[in-house]
Amino acid sequence: MTINFNNVFIKEVSAVASFDEKKGTFGKLYDKTYDDYYLGCKTFEQAEIKMLKDSVDLVLGKSGVKINEIDAVIGADLSNQGAVNSYASVDFNRPYLGLYNACASMCEEFIIGSSLLQSRPLKNVLLNVSSHNMTAERQFRNPVEYGCPKPKRSTFTVTGSASCILTTEKTNIKVTSVSIGTPTDLGVTDAYDMGSVMAPSAGRTIYEHFLETKTKVDDYDVILTGDLGVYGKDILKEYMKETYDIDLKNKLEDAASIIYDRKKQGHVKAGGSGPACLALVTYTDIINRMKNKELSRVLLVATGALMSPTMNNQRLSIPSISHAVCLEVVK
Repeated sequence: MTINFNNVFIKEVSAVASFDEKKGTFGKLYDKTYDDYYLGCKTFEQAEIKMLKDSVDLVLGKSGVKINEIDAVIGADLSNQGAVNSYASVDFNRPYLGLYNACASMCEEFIIGSSLLQSRPLKNVLLNVSSHNMTAERQFRNPVEYGCPKPKRSTFTVTGSASCILTTEKTNIKVTSVSIGTPTDLGVTDAYDMGSVMAPSAGRTIYEHFLETKTKVDDYDVILTGDLGVYGKDILKEYMKETYDIDLKNKLEDAASIIYDRKKQGHVKAGGSGPACLALVTYTDIINRMKNKELSRVLLVATGALMSPTMNNQRLSIPSISHAVCLEVVK
């Protein structure tokens, strides 16, 4: 299902990340980086809360918007019950919506935030996403200290936080449309093989977005997925050709595949993952290139594995979801 917007714009963005991300492809573009996983806090979860607060402070400072001028806050992360954003949002003291769509959360936030701005007399909505390698690995797989070897197809959870202010005030980057994805399950049970899990839902969402917006591959400068990893990206290309007879050509890029320097950072395996992965690439490289008029239309496709350790231990397959957001430079 696709929704079109005519009065939703990106006011400002921010991105903070840890040391692995600093060593990656976009290390010089982050607003702030950290040298360890604790950030001076006692626990990894508290460190993630600190990252999120830093990200919000930065986007408010860059935009000149005060926290009391934010009409609503929408937050997402991988912690149980979305605890990281819930705890951080207490300090913001603004109306708050917490959501969970795994690594597809960033685009779901755009869907909800844009809809609020279009349908209600609101001016500014703040979107926050975060993830932390240590909290995610402990929750969904095994603690890092366990020493469990990982296959090459596995991905590495990004440690970072990113924020975006959506506004009805006209800026040079507009949210023109969003497509709500449909859950897809092709029977994959491997919790390490997120690329195979999510590629089919990404393909379906891209196809339906093209169909409903009457656009095609060449209408976009970049189609950026997040986060399939290098193997999932290849699967998506083949899936689009075989299922929909669509060649994504050289327009397809994947945030997970490019956020790290995989040749120098071999421990990341197939690339990045986590709700912050797509956001860290979008709010640095993509937004900068749109501001510089190097890109005019970008399709973001956030991909999420709707897995639960409990269900996975019952050997159930893993459903996935993908949502799409179209950003355009205002001419």
